[in-house]
Amino acid sequence: MSLNKNKIMGYVALIMAILGSALILIGVLKYPEYAIGFSIAGIGFYALAWAFNALRGRI
Repeated sequence: MSLNKNKIMGYVALIMAILGSALILIGVLKYPEYAIGFSIAGIGFYALAWAFNALRGRI
C-alpha cells in the first residue's frame, strides 16, 4: 500500500471530520452546559478538514 500525499491528505481530512463530529456529539449529549464550546471546536475541525480536502491536489 503506497501512500502518496493525496491519500494522506484525504485520510487526515476524514479523521478530522470524524473528530469534529465526535466533539459536537459529546458536547450535545454528555455535557450540555458546555455544548457551545464543544460545537465551536467541532466546527473548527470541520473547517480544517474542508481546507485539507481542498488542498489535496495542489501540494
